[in-house]
Amino acid sequence: MNIEVRQATLGDLTDLVLLFDGYRQFYQQTSDLHGAHDFLSARLTQKESVIFIALNNQKMIGFCQLYPSFSSQSMERSWILNDLFVAPETRKSDAGRALLEKADAYAKETQSKGLVLCTQQTNTQAQSLYESFGFEHISEFKWYFKSAKNN
Repeated sequence: MNIEVRQATLGDLTDLVLLFDGYRQFYQQTSDLHGAHDFLSARLTQKESVIFIALNNQKMIGFCQLYPSFSSQSMERSWILNDLFVAPETRKSDAGRALLEKADAYAKETQSKGLVLCTQQTNTQAQSLYESFGFEHISEFKWYFKSAKNN
């Protein structure tokens, strides 16, 4: 496959919404195309995230989304690689690796400290890709989450 990766624009929203909805369903979320459209449109319009898309023969087959973060300790920006998804039928295409390469290049271009990501412990396929790309598992920290809803 001939994989091209570029930054998404609002003009990519129709196809991106379908992939984003598939990504959410992968993580056991209910399909919500309208909500996905509104969410992604807001991120792009408000410049709150950077989204890269992978194309094969001009067909969108994957995406990754980066959110900015900052480290008070190092006083540097970093990027949270929050979402990475490749359509199931194209998973052997190296699109995931191409998206990681683009995200890594962007982190360097923006002179950031680096990329951070989190994935489910059961997602061994993704873990294998991340580790082969040079991501290191950091066991000295524990991630915590507290819902702001219904508390």
